[in-house]
Amino acid sequence: MAVIAALRGELAEERTARRAAELGLQARTLEAERLRVQIARLRHERFGRSSERLAGEVEQLELRLDEVLADIAAAGGADDAEEETASGPAPEEKARRRGRKPLPDSLPRRDVEHLPAEGCACRACGGALRKVGEDVTEILEYRPGRFEVVRHVRPAFSCRACEAMTQAPMPSLPIERGRPGPGLLAHVLVSKYCDHIPLYRQAEIYARDGLDLPRGLLAGWVGRSAALAEPMAAYIGRHALAGPRVHADDTPMPMLSSGRGRTQAARFWAYLRDDRPFGGRDPPAVLCEFTPDRKGEHPQRRLRDFRGILQADAYAGFNALYESGRVIEAACWTHARRHFHDELLANGSPLAREAIERMQPLFAIEAEIHGQPPEARLAARQTRSAPIMADLHAWLEATLRRVSGKSDLAKAIRYTLAQWGTLTTVLRDGRACLHNNAAERRMRPLALGRKNYLFAGSLEGGRRAAIIYTLVGTAELNGWDPQAYLRVLLDRIADHPINRIGELAPWNLRPDVT
Repeated sequence: MAVIAALRGELAEERTARRAAELGLQARTLEAERLRVQIARLRHERFGRSSERLAGEVEQLELRLDEVLADIAAAGGADDAEEETASGPAPEEKARRRGRKPLPDSLPRRDVEHLPAEGCACRACGGALRKVGEDVTEILEYRPGRFEVVRHVRPAFSCRACEAMTQAPMPSLPIERGRPGPGLLAHVLVSKYCDHIPLYRQAEIYARDGLDLPRGLLAGWVGRSAALAEPMAAYIGRHALAGPRVHADDTPMPMLSSGRGRTQAARFWAYLRDDRPFGGRDPPAVLCEFTPDRKGEHPQRRLRDFRGILQADAYAGFNALYESGRVIEAACWTHARRHFHDELLANGSPLAREAIERMQPLFAIEAEIHGQPPEARLAARQTRSAPIMADLHAWLEATLRRVSGKSDLAKAIRYTLAQWGTLTTVLRDGRACLHNNAAERRMRPLALGRKNYLFAGSLEGGRRAAIIYTLVGTAELNGWDPQAYLRVLLDRIADHPINRIGELAPWNLRPDVT
């Protein structure tokens, strides 16, 4: 009886979870329809507001709709055929789109023939096979600069002796029963996240090539591709945080609040491992994360098991990690120098210029010892950098007494002196780095995207972006073109054993042989 009661309880929980998922899917579907109506209404408005403001509102709604449609697809709310009918706002347009349209005859076609593994002999009786027909599946692919149709041809054979049928199975596709090839999916992802072209604009671009790829279909591809690649991003993240030193940085990314018509301050984080500056041979990797705010609980949760040097700015949210004693703080000299640089640009201060000139030899020394073992780096710093830092510290203290305490120059000096203990971590550990530039470089694509599309469409949309940026950033660190790596990954990951996911990591696949 106890077993029966337990099974009933599990069944009730499963029904509750399924019902919650169905309600969530219905809510997203209703929101998608509401957004379509709003977009259509705004596009037809002609009076009452400036065209610039109107365009901004439409842009926000378009991006939000992209993310909602991707949420629906990632939740399994539609199969590939249904997605093709899900993009139009009007029922009559959906009716016109029902079913798949044939791919344009103008596209070049390439045949890939799949023959039975048995060859010319029947596996049942060993008799000779004769061809009696074939199945052809057309897949839309993208190669740099052009679309093409890949025709998967699977001849069917029957045995002359026993009439048994033999046919090669259809190769697996990144999206089951879907039409896109891995190259096309990689192109859509790179266009959205690296080139910052929203899906609705991509749909317009593809239409000029005669391809009917509505935004709902593209959103489904993005959602399912990110879900498919998530285990690889998680594997990269575990590798990134297993190193002896991690760079950390974050950048603001406004996120559109559902139903509120305005944005909230969300955040993108980057946790980067790169052991090459101190001669390490483990591959570099970057883990990106998206959070709805900048609370310290986010990096504390992400780095709770990390042991080693954390190269970061003076963000207070990291302090709990340093207090534990398992994480060593290494501050960034570039941040310190930047305060003086801003003062130099604003007021032409000779003292700010002198501070920068006093710091410059430290960066020159670091460039010389880049790639050397930790012991050699530490010895060079203690011999050459330590005297420069000591003179700089004395000069900063003396200068602070000479300038107004309320000036920006005084603030720059106080910041540097307050961080002095962590700025000099490089004099105690050869693995530490002088600056956090490596992580800041990973933030640049996000900053460009923020400039282009202004905000993230939703929390789930931001998390999808973090998955793709993890893959793209790590691929670039390991010498890959991002689109080429995504194509290879999406082509293989669906059939790859999850316990061997590391074989598909960017550092285990060679760009020049794949």
